Amino acid sequence: MRIAEADILILPGLGGSKAGHWQMRWAEKMATAAILEQAEWWEPDADDWVETINQACRLTVRPVVLVAHSTSVSAVVHAAPRLPDNVRGAFLVAPTDVELSPAAPEATHVFRPIPRDPLPFPSMVVASSNDPYVSLERAVEFANCWGSDFHQAGEAGHINVQSGHGPWPEGLLMFTRLMQRL
Repeated sequence: MRIAEADILILPGLGGSKAGHWQMRWAEKMATAAILEQAEWWEPDADDWVETINQACRLTVRPVVLVAHSTSVSAVVHAAPRLPDNVRGAFLVAPTDVELSPAAPEATHVFRPIPRDPLPFPSMVVASSNDPYVSLERAVEFANCWGSDFHQAGEAGHINVQSGHGPWPEGLLMFTRLMQRL
C-alpha cells in the first residue's frame, strides 16, 4: 500500500508531540497524515484515549494506518479488538512498559495491564537498546505477543526529540517497509 492511499493517524504519547518531534514532521510532510488529539495529554483516561482512536478510525473512509509513540502504543493495543476493519496496520515506536519500568510516569499506569493478544492487523514494533521506559527484552516480548515485526533501533533512547530524533529518516524507511507489506 502506498502512503497516499491511506489515512495515517499519528498518535503521540504522554504530553503530546512537541515541535520538531518526528511525528510532527511526518504529519507536516505526508498529505494524508493527521495528528490525533487527545482530550487530556498529561493525565490520560485509558478509556477516553481508546475511544478517541476508535472514533477517529471509524470517521475515515479509506484504509487507516496507525503511527503510535510511547504511551499511545498501549492505547493502540487496548483499542485493537474494537477497531474497525479499515485499520490495516500499526507502526509502534518506543512502547512504554507501564507495568515494569520504574521510569514510566504514574499517569501511564492507567494502561495496565498491557494486552498480550495478537493484533488483528500487521504491525511493527521499533525499540532502542537504551530506552529508559522499556527494556529491549520487554519490547521484544510485546512484539512477539502482538505478532509484530520487530526492529531494534540501536542506542536511540526513547526515540524522541530529547534523544536526538527530530526528522528520524531511519524510522521513515522502516515505516515504508511496513506500508509495502500492507
